[in-house]
Amino acid sequence: MANNQAPQGNHDPAGSTQMFRAFVDEAPRGRQAAAPSSSGPRIGLILGVIAAVAVVAAVAWLALA
Repeated sequence: MANNQAPQGNHDPAGSTQMFRAFVDEAPRGRQAAAPSSSGPRIGLILGVIAAVAVVAAVAWLALA
């Protein structure tokens, strides 16, 4: 298998360090952007629990009526 990522005579270790530092600096911004989307599943979970309680209450009411 050939290593096609970088030519052998043109390897720049400082470039890799700069790219890593840029990645580390951008990581917190990506996490902040993902925080508001976590409320979606929470709302769905709450609505699901409410629906389940309503179904159980309806079945109990029909069983006792």
